[in-house]
Amino acid sequence: MVESRSERLIKQVEQALNEDIGSGDLTSDLINRDHLSKGFIIAREPGTLCGIEWFDEVFKQVDSSIQVRWLLSDGDSFYADERICDMSGHSRSILTAERTALNFLQTLSGIASLTKKYVNAVEGTGVTILDTRKTIPGLRLAQKYAVRCGGASNHRIGLYDAILVKENHINASGSLEKTLNGLKKIIGKKDIKIEVEVENIPQLESALKDGIKNILLDNFSLSELYEAVKINKRRANLEASGNISLKNVREIAETGIDQISIGALTKNLLTIDFSMLFEKN
Repeated sequence: MVESRSERLIKQVEQALNEDIGSGDLTSDLINRDHLSKGFIIAREPGTLCGIEWFDEVFKQVDSSIQVRWLLSDGDSFYADERICDMSGHSRSILTAERTALNFLQTLSGIASLTKKYVNAVEGTGVTILDTRKTIPGLRLAQKYAVRCGGASNHRIGLYDAILVKENHINASGSLEKTLNGLKKIIGKKDIKIEVEVENIPQLESALKDGIKNILLDNFSLSELYEAVKINKRRANLEASGNISLKNVREIAETGIDQISIGALTKNLLTIDFSMLFEKN
């Protein structure tokens, strides 16, 4: 049974707190148990916010009496030095929760921020930016959520919700022809997305001939992408993948393909710098 995002979120926070706190916060324990503080989070650089639920869950598990008031929502853009949220409660608890909460916020906001850059880069082309399964083990649902906060869409979540036939599947089957023959038996019989990866124009033509409606064009050059779109005649959904960067994503989108999948969204972690500050008494 696949866990829901909320169930996974609670477990992620439990694990993160356990690895950080361990047997106790030796430094924060030096502070008077009854001392109260007010604090706030500021962004040190611009970006797109993501991770509010994880941040809140950290404080909830450490001390449910801590109050957090958000000034922005997930998916909102922020600028450098902007105040993101306010908090108040026991000083010990806030300090104990600080780093774990910020780790979730900086990581997920980093993914959302990078995703937003790609989405903005292809604006007006009609192309959808997709993520991949290249995620941090245990954080997939969180990272997939961050991608959506950045304005892109999720590819399949795992191996269980779509069929994506790639190079090694084809090699293990013996040939693309044998793979396609196997797919013919389930096309139209299962309510599930079926996609086939092709590496050249002849393979694309074979996939189109056999009625494949979702085709991944792996590492196609620009000229090959233009040719693929021309051959396709909108019969199938075409997805470009491989060696995509902010430098070339626009020109790839302008070839006329439908989607671009980018592993870097969740694989190449670029975090956003946040700081928590206490207000002076």
